[in-house]
Amino acid sequence: MTSKEITALSVEEISTKIRETRAALLQQNLRKQTGQVEKTHELRVLRKDVARLETILHQKKTKPAATAA
Repeated sequence: MTSKEITALSVEEISTKIRETRAALLQQNLRKQTGQVEKTHELRVLRKDVARLETILHQKKTKPAATAA
């Protein structure tokens, strides 16, 4: 998921995406532990997606507060 796609989402949608991505990451980590993962690069992609989502969510939450001051 790209930054442009994420910024188009609302705060609630971003929070939902974070939960979904973290659940997928957990499943991938469990599959990695049991040796069922063939595409290990997907773990890195999911971690970066979570970071990207959280960064933009934080920016959206702090942006209204900064403009009010």
